[in-house]
Amino acid sequence: MMKYLQRLGKSLMLPVACLPVASILMGIGYWIDPTGWGANNIASAFLIKAGGALIDNMAILFAIGVGVGMSDDNDGTSGLAGLVSWLVITTLLSTDAVAMFKGIPVEEVAAAFGKIQTQFTGIVAGLIGASCYNRFKGTKLPDALSFFSGKRCVAIVTAGASIVAAIILFFVWPILYGGLVAFGKAIISTGAIGSGIYAMCNRALIPFGLHHALNSVFWFDVAGINDLGNFWSGQGTLGVTGMYMTGFFPVMMFGLPAGALAMYHTAKTNKRKIAAGILMAGALSSFFTGVTEPLEFAFMFLAPGLYLVHAVLTGVSAVICTILPVRAGFNFSAGFVDWFLSFKAPMAQNPWLIIPIGLAFAVVYYIAFRFIITKFDLKTPGREDDDLDDNAVLDNNDFAGIAAIILEGLGGEGNIKSLDNCVTRLRVEIHDYTTVNDKVIKSAGIAGIIRPSKNAIQIVVGTKVQFVADEMKKLV
Repeated sequence: MMKYLQRLGKSLMLPVACLPVASILMGIGYWIDPTGWGANNIASAFLIKAGGALIDNMAILFAIGVGVGMSDDNDGTSGLAGLVSWLVITTLLSTDAVAMFKGIPVEEVAAAFGKIQTQFTGIVAGLIGASCYNRFKGTKLPDALSFFSGKRCVAIVTAGASIVAAIILFFVWPILYGGLVAFGKAIISTGAIGSGIYAMCNRALIPFGLHHALNSVFWFDVAGINDLGNFWSGQGTLGVTGMYMTGFFPVMMFGLPAGALAMYHTAKTNKRKIAAGILMAGALSSFFTGVTEPLEFAFMFLAPGLYLVHAVLTGVSAVICTILPVRAGFNFSAGFVDWFLSFKAPMAQNPWLIIPIGLAFAVVYYIAFRFIITKFDLKTPGREDDDLDDNAVLDNNDFAGIAAIILEGLGGEGNIKSLDNCVTRLRVEIHDYTTVNDKVIKSAGIAGIIRPSKNAIQIVVGTKVQFVADEMKKLV
């Protein structure tokens, strides 16, 4: 189950990667017309509407992205099946359709059906499409129906499965939606403390790839909170909207980079150059884009206690930002680019305070990380036992060489069952775990190795993982 959920988390990164474009377009649009939000300037209106085209249809992107990502071979047919499932489910469960089925006025239909076009439904549709594709892509029909054999039958089967899913959701969705709304309202009612609990849990779930499920409740319109969408559209409440995003900025822009500096300063002298390559790239990624996985995965399994401190500090940041108040938002993640673009967003409030708050958190992170690492002799990057040949580490741009070393450490091409990658990690299934040599794999200069199960290995490469994965696929 954990492996399945991690794969789902990776699949969600495909549609989420579309958000930076929306952020840039809408951010520039709000800068041009900060008061009218497009009403006073045609260029502003054009940019805001263009960005909104992605934000408003994120659920559809989820359906397609999950459909492709969860398929056995990432085939586009599975993405089409996900879209088919989305269209069937949302049409059958629309307010007008439910009113017709029940023979009641539209205004008496449960509010849940007015919110059926959510990211949750998109994920469900994508999973249905991928499941039907994986199961029926090789189906052979009689000669008379041979045109519909193989991949051509997937969309047809998906439509049937989606009808069944719609019938189930007809009864389940109002209950599930009500529960999510109640949970969201319970968190909202706790104010700053609730935002802190959410932010801490968000970081704590990163190692398991389950943070996307939590994010969907607060960032998107699953439970009526829609913090991300309302922040950029101006449909939220000033002083409230944005509270589930703001607290990440001081951590991602300042805290984690300062933690990286502490890890560099505590690294062994003969290993600082190697550690610097890993930590500097992760720190820059965290600061500018808010992509924290390259840095977090560099120490979360090497020093889980330190990672727990990081999660707690993220919660504290959210509490402080909520109380002051400070409100800044993002369309992708809490990095410098989104912070800069959010200044003129409708729900922005004192975003400049991120700088002093962030600097304070940088000091806290640096002191806390340096003290904990040295006090407990944690094996963060550059502090590993002297059992690796540092000269074996390749240049970061020699992707073919890195791939060859990793493949050798995994036991060779014959030991590879499947190979995939997410934003920062290679995800590999192997036949025989006893042939894996961690020392050889690490000699390629990778950030870390994760073993979710006996025959599954995740290798943290960083944001250039796609190039390494491409080279490995050539080798196998």
